[in-house]
Parts: sequence; structure tokens; C-alpha cells
Amino acid sequence: MNLHVALNINLKHINRDIENIVKQDKDVPSSSMLSESILALIRSGGKRIRPIMVIVGSRFGTTPSGKLQMKLAAAAEFIHAASLIHDDIIDHSDMRRGQPALHTKTGVAEAVHIGSYMSARVIELLSMHSTDRERFVHDLSAISTAQLCLGEYEQLDHKYDYDLTSEQYLEKSRNKTAQLMATCLRVGALSTGTSVEVADLLYQFGEHVGMSFQIQDDLLDFTQTPEMLGKPAGNDLIHGQVTLPVLYALQMPELSPHIRAIHAGSNPEEIENALQLIRSSGALEMTEQLSQQYLAQAQAIIDSLSTFPAHQDLQVLLQYFSKRES
Repeated sequence: MNLHVALNINLKHINRDIENIVKQDKDVPSSSMLSESILALIRSGGKRIRPIMVIVGSRFGTTPSGKLQMKLAAAAEFIHAASLIHDDIIDHSDMRRGQPALHTKTGVAEAVHIGSYMSARVIELLSMHSTDRERFVHDLSAISTAQLCLGEYEQLDHKYDYDLTSEQYLEKSRNKTAQLMATCLRVGALSTGTSVEVADLLYQFGEHVGMSFQIQDDLLDFTQTPEMLGKPAGNDLIHGQVTLPVLYALQMPELSPHIRAIHAGSNPEEIENALQLIRSSGALEMTEQLSQQYLAQAQAIIDSLSTFPAHQDLQVLLQYFSKRES
């Protein structure tokens, strides 16, 4: 599905505003590695899901969308792009969107600083709109500094942690992925004057589809080919990321010792054996079931907002998340 077309959203305007975030920073020379690296990352693709969610949220308000909503949408993508830089370093991923990841071109230290600049730049821009009447904008800037960083730290802190609980996994996923999506919908809605009650329902919808999105992402690591993933199959397990399929497989006494034996020095044969055990254990089906439960909760939110014409846009979003394969 071409999501922005289905929702009648012009990505050209959003992409322009995303690029302007760095282009209009007078402290950054246009020919610098910082500027060129960020623009290359922004132009490398991406479905712009988070900016789209800002615009969809804005359609639940009482005033039309305008320049503010476009700037909020651009800021959301900038926050997401910064997190991708850090994610690729943490995950040891050398590819992003079919191209070399930023840290492979600039060096790890340089990439970390570029990602940090992007987060700080968003805070700087959003602070211009964070008046008493627009306190909701603070939510978006807070996400860039607190929740995403916390999710990334939790991911690092639990490498090869086979005693990780499902609650800890879900909290990490909420911080790393779901809260930004949820906040995009809520901020978009509040920016056009919708009620707090409706905005909170949109937040819940975003959190539900965001959790499903992250769970599906973890599933893809076991179900897709290296060519489709742009990285080795099982890359999460190889680098110590204990995801939901692994947690479900660990509950099976006959499999647990084989999975727990995987560590940073494991050879490819040991890793492939563990991957095959997880794939054949029923853990993937259990993971898919939880993903579907989140989507069902999202559908219930849509039903409760059926008096709003824009609830149809939520249905389009839900359909997109339901059919996601990559």
C-alpha cells in the first residue's frame, strides 16, 4: 500500500520541511559532513509513517491543517531519523534502506554526534512553538530526548539477557517505537483543537499499532531473507537482542539451553541451529498472535471514534500495519 496516496497526503511538502530543518540552521555550513550526511539519510527513502500520523491526527481537530502541522510532521521524521542512526550502531547494522548505514561512512563517533545534533535541533525548533497554548508540542520534544534514549539504553542494557521478562521487552518496545507513533497522532490532534479525550484515544491507537509494528519488526528477523532485510537473517539474536520470539522459545525447557548458549563468540552453525529451533517451536505464531491482539485493540479505538469522518484514515493506517511485510 502506498500509504500517503491512500490518505491524500502530499509528501513533497513534508520532505521539503524536513530538509529545511538542517538547511535553515545557519550554524551548519551547507557543504559540511554534518549537513550532507543528514540530507543523504533523509533522501534515502522511508515511508514517512510518523509524519503521516501527525497529519492524520490533525484531521480530528476543529481547524484546518496548515504550516504548523507540516512543521510538526517534519520534526517527527527528524526525531525518527536520529534514532535510526543510533539504532544501526547499537544493532551493528551496516545497511539502512538498502544503502550503507551512516556510521559505516562517517565513523561511529561522528555518527553519534550527528544523531545527537539532530535530536538537539528538533528541541530547538519545537521550543519556538511550545507556548502555554501549545504545551502539547513539548510532548514531541520530550520523546526525542527521553523515551527514545531510554528505549535504546534498555536495548543495550539487556544484550544476551535471557532472563529478560516479557514486561521488560514490552516496555522497551513502547519506549523505542510505540510512544513516538502515539505522540504523533496526539500532537497532531491537539494542534488543530481537538479535545483532550479524543487526543488521548488517538494516543492509545498509536500505541497499539506501534507495539504491533515493533513486534512485527522482530518477527521479520526470523521470517525474511537477508536480501529483503538488508542484513543477515537472525541479526537481532546474533547481536544479543532478546526479542519476543526468543522469549517465547525460552519458555520451552528443551530449547532453553540451546538458546542460552548463544553469546558474542558463538559461531554461525550454533546461531543457525538456535534460529531453526526458534522457528520450529511455535514461538513465531505466539508472537504473531500478540501482534494481532494489539491490532484488535486499535480497531476498538476506531469504532469508538466512528462519529469523526477522519476515523476512516485510522482504518487505512490499521490496514497498512496489518499487512506489513517489510
